[in-house]
Amino acid sequence: MHLTGVFLAIVGTTYLNVIQIIVSAVLVVVILLQVRGSGFGELGTQSVFRTRRGVEKTLFQATIVLAVVFILVSMWSVAS
Repeated sequence: MHLTGVFLAIVGTTYLNVIQIIVSAVLVVVILLQVRGSGFGELGTQSVFRTRRGVEKTLFQATIVLAVVFILVSMWSVAS
């Protein structure tokens, strides 16, 4: 009975690690898409603050959600 509990703990930890890797890969892609969308051609000009709209807003919100999910999965992985 004790070996079954250890096995389930190892399998659960493996699933958490896989979830953490997937979330981190998606987070990197979303961040890179945000950087690409900001426009490197504007580096020499003066920056103007503007509101995010459309895809830019969606990417921004997805970045926040994925970062929170990544932190929660990391904390859950360490606790188990």
